[in-house]
Amino acid sequence: MKTYAKKYLGQNFLVNKSISKKIVDCLNIEKTRNIIEIGPGRGALTYFLANKTDQLSIIEIDPDCIKLLKQKFLNIRIIQADFLKFNLKSIGYENYSLIGNFPYNISSQILFKVIENKNSINEVVGMFQKEVAERVCSNPNSKKYGILSVLIQAYFKCELLLDVGPDNFQPKPKIYSTVIKLSRNNIKEIDCDYKKFLIVVKTSFSQRRKKLKNALKKITNLEIKNSNIFMNKRAEELSVSDFIKLTNLLFPK
Repeated sequence: MKTYAKKYLGQNFLVNKSISKKIVDCLNIEKTRNIIEIGPGRGALTYFLANKTDQLSIIEIDPDCIKLLKQKFLNIRIIQADFLKFNLKSIGYENYSLIGNFPYNISSQILFKVIENKNSINEVVGMFQKEVAERVCSNPNSKKYGILSVLIQAYFKCELLLDVGPDNFQPKPKIYSTVIKLSRNNIKEIDCDYKKFLIVVKTSFSQRRKKLKNALKKITNLEIKNSNIFMNKRAEELSVSDFIKLTNLLFPK
């Protein structure tokens, strides 16, 4: 059975078996045998995952791919659903790892869902648009450092693993892809109100060229502007711990 990539789903099927195996080998199966694959498509990663664990669930939105996957993999739990709307708790895994060749058009939304489910996730191995991968893993004082960098790195250790060129996909994308690994750290909850933290981080980067005393005008008072050491810096100069301190300053517990 043939399946064709659907542009509206952002599908670019990985066709290089060697790279598929390399990606799957990046998972630490010793941490958990519970694996959820997002958007398996034609099953390039699924084939190698099935040989590593018997606790594998795959989530796919495309009905044509679902038919193909059911033919290829008889003993795997296959769920037809939109990952962004799907309740991961319904699978029944207490802890699990995520893996996938993620569609470029929803990669940021996938990462926000990872944050929402952070306390159930051991690690994430995912292929993203190279630009997005570099943003997620970038450090302070970099132009690539931004909202996603801070929010993900509050809860995960980030590693850039592997660049993947367009020739390894069908159809070929116009951009390069990068595989990254997010390993959950030991922080159950950060030391501030997360919703307030989110407001501070997003507001700070909304005008990233401005100093924070100007970017945060709406949520600061004059006394804090004049006294706080962070206010003469720009958002990209602050680490995750700096943003936590700033949140507690602006919104005392």
